[in-house]
Amino acid sequence: MRLFRCQHCSQVLYFENTRCERCGHCLGFLPEAATLSALEPAGEAWTPLARPGRPRMFCSNAQYGACNWLLPEDAAETLCAACRHNRVIPDLTVPENLPPWRRIQDAAHRLIYSFQRLGLPLANRIEDPSHGLAFDVLADPPEGSAPKVVTGHEEGLITIALAEADDAERERRRTAMGEPYRSLLGHFRHESGHHYWDLLVRDGGKLEECRALFGDDSQDYAAALQAHYANGAPPDWQNAYVSAYATAHPWEDFAETWAHYLHIVDTLEMASAFRLSVQPRVARGDELDTQIDFNPYKVADIAAMIEAWLPLTYAVNSLNRCMGSPDLYPFVLSPPAIEKLGFIHRLVHDRR
Repeated sequence: MRLFRCQHCSQVLYFENTRCERCGHCLGFLPEAATLSALEPAGEAWTPLARPGRPRMFCSNAQYGACNWLLPEDAAETLCAACRHNRVIPDLTVPENLPPWRRIQDAAHRLIYSFQRLGLPLANRIEDPSHGLAFDVLADPPEGSAPKVVTGHEEGLITIALAEADDAERERRRTAMGEPYRSLLGHFRHESGHHYWDLLVRDGGKLEECRALFGDDSQDYAAALQAHYANGAPPDWQNAYVSAYATAHPWEDFAETWAHYLHIVDTLEMASAFRLSVQPRVARGDELDTQIDFNPYKVADIAAMIEAWLPLTYAVNSLNRCMGSPDLYPFVLSPPAIEKLGFIHRLVHDRR
């Protein structure tokens, strides 16, 4: 993600902003330009100052405070390019469902932003009923009436439990699962990895190359998960995997690595927007120095990204500890894990 600027008063803006706090202009996101724009009223529509030639209207989910994306005034759809991936949303007549759904919407929009920037295929369920990318955000049924919602993926359909938007509940689950990190955006990124494995690996002619790095995905998935939950990860898992859960099955290894690739690209883009550099006073001139002044969406080689990423995480993890907070990136990237990230990077850029 990057920073934006109000076209009317030059105030710095962030992706989710809906109003400029300096000049009061209404704000909307233009997905085709990947920019946040100040807006001027144009009858019932809006004129974006970033691209004033064509009036726009807000996605219909703006009425719930759950979307700030725009679409052409004459568009046949009423939902924006991101919200068209929503297949099921919670019952919004239940007041307590709205705040957590808004948080999930924020994460989904960041996900779609990244996919658009990467040039990935983004068919929705209307365009591809059998395997389009779609989101079901489901509230748990009444206690005892049915099992709780489980976050997961099946043939392009990502299910997100509404309860995951509650920080306390998500932390409880994180602790119970022994995970160092758990977030709404992380869920979306991981589950989307299964979707893009289908599209880019299985259907993209990369199966054997992928198996050479991630292992034989034809092994029984259910049995592999059962064994993982019964026995845990191997003690030396950090030597080859980005996370303990990645050891469960090659599909999970790919999805975890895919999620980490998206973490890295998105965070480096924001670091570049702030022109961040790392030059520790006690270790100048060694591998901890970096200047983040590049667009990670256009970098040809994963090595340049990793050379910037590792010093950045060391610095930010140290800052988090000063605030008594968990590490921002509580993971270690071994050479084999970096090689897998390189495969993801090539997979995405070859597709482009």
